[in-house]
Amino acid sequence: MPNPLARHAEPLFALLRIVAGFLFACHGAQKLLGVLGGERATDALYLTAGAIELFGGTLIAVGLLTAPAAFIASGEMAAAYFISHAPSSFWPILNDGELAALYAFLFLYIAARGAGPLSVDRALGGRERA
Repeated sequence: MPNPLARHAEPLFALLRIVAGFLFACHGAQKLLGVLGGERATDALYLTAGAIELFGGTLIAVGLLTAPAAFIASGEMAAAYFISHAPSSFWPILNDGELAALYAFLFLYIAARGAGPLSVDRALGGRERA
C-alpha cells in the first residue's frame, strides 16, 4: 500500500529536528537561566547538562553542526538515563526516564542521518548522508 506521506518525508524530518532541538534547548534554558519554570542549576554536572541542552538543542534546531551536536546530546541523555533514572528501576515507564531514553535515541538517529533540508548545514553545502 502506498504511503501518502512519503513525499513529505524530508520536510517532516526537518520539522522533527527543529521541534526536538527547540524543546531540548528549553530544558537547557531551565537549568542555565532559571526560566520556563526551572531553577538555575548550581551543581557542575547540571550546569554541564544545561550547556549541552541549550547550545546543542539550538544547533540541532537550526541545523548547524548537527551530527556532532546530536551525537553529544544523545550521549548526555543516555548518561542522564543511567545516572538519574535507572537506579530506581530498569524500565523507563517505572523510573520516569521515557523522555531521556527517547531523546537519546532520537538524537542518535539525527546524528547518523544528518541535518537534512531546511538547515544551515545544507545551506553551507555541508556533508549529507549518502
